[in-house]
Amino acid sequence: MADHVYKLTEIVGTSHEGQDAAIKVALERAGKSIRNIRWFEVTGQRGFVEKGGAIMHQVTLKIGFTLEE
Repeated sequence: MADHVYKLTEIVGTSHEGQDAAIKVALERAGKSIRNIRWFEVTGQRGFVEKGGAIMHQVTLKIGFTLEE
């Protein structure tokens, strides 16, 4: 098994559909500009109540990706 070095960044995903959907949205979007994403950690969860009572789920993630040679 090779040794790895990871870089960390923090992102926030949002969704009206729930926390799992917010995680997927965040990872899909991050994957468009960050290569080699290997793992994520949920570091925070919160919700925003919009006018009319709709809930926007917000999930903060740390993502780790390997550095290119």
